[in-house]
Amino acid sequence: PEAAVSWAPVIIVLSLIGIIYGAIVALVQPDLKKLVAYSSVSHMGFVTLGIFVFQEQGMQGAILQMINHGLITGALFLLVGVIYERTHDRTIAKMGGLGSVTPVYAAAFGFFVFASVGLPGLSGFVGEFLTLLGTFVANPVAAAIATFVMIFAAGYLLWMFQRIAFGEVSEFLKGLGSHVTDLKPIEAMTLVPLGVLVVVFGLYPGLILELVQGSVDQALS
Repeated sequence: PEAAVSWAPVIIVLSLIGIIYGAIVALVQPDLKKLVAYSSVSHMGFVTLGIFVFQEQGMQGAILQMINHGLITGALFLLVGVIYERTHDRTIAKMGGLGSVTPVYAAAFGFFVFASVGLPGLSGFVGEFLTLLGTFVANPVAAAIATFVMIFAAGYLLWMFQRIAFGEVSEFLKGLGSHVTDLKPIEAMTLVPLGVLVVVFGLYPGLILELVQGSVDQALS
């Protein structure tokens, strides 16, 4: 415990570097899977930040964010796999107009993108809010930096979704013809439980927070 406290300022700085670095690299990624991966790196920076500010809300937010990461980023990787299975390509520039060709897929992708951004009502919002709340109490400067990067993250995720879901159907997708089909029932069945949990934990975060309260109190004491 003493070592954790001694090195906390260093780990907070490294967490902020991870948050910023992951966001910047994600912004310039032409590959859909790599963009999701680097956004994942950025989000995990919030977890270590929330833990090492040693505040109750920060640690609760970090634990909730780890669960959110498994649900939201897992779903995004599944969705990337779905479109790769049809096109054998992950280049964002080639995916324009997916909303016209595969509307259900685009809607599902949009839902999990908004969850990753931290839309209120979904679990990503609660985790990030608690993390930032705890960070602000301990280190307002770190909280300000992390909040700014959150806005930046919303930009690159929504820009990515705009490029693949809207606009005219790309020549690449037109060339694939009937190979580009919408979500199959078995694919939807893998995503629905994740989506339900994202909504449930967004509206009732106490289901998780009450479970971990004892562990949080013990760790902080």
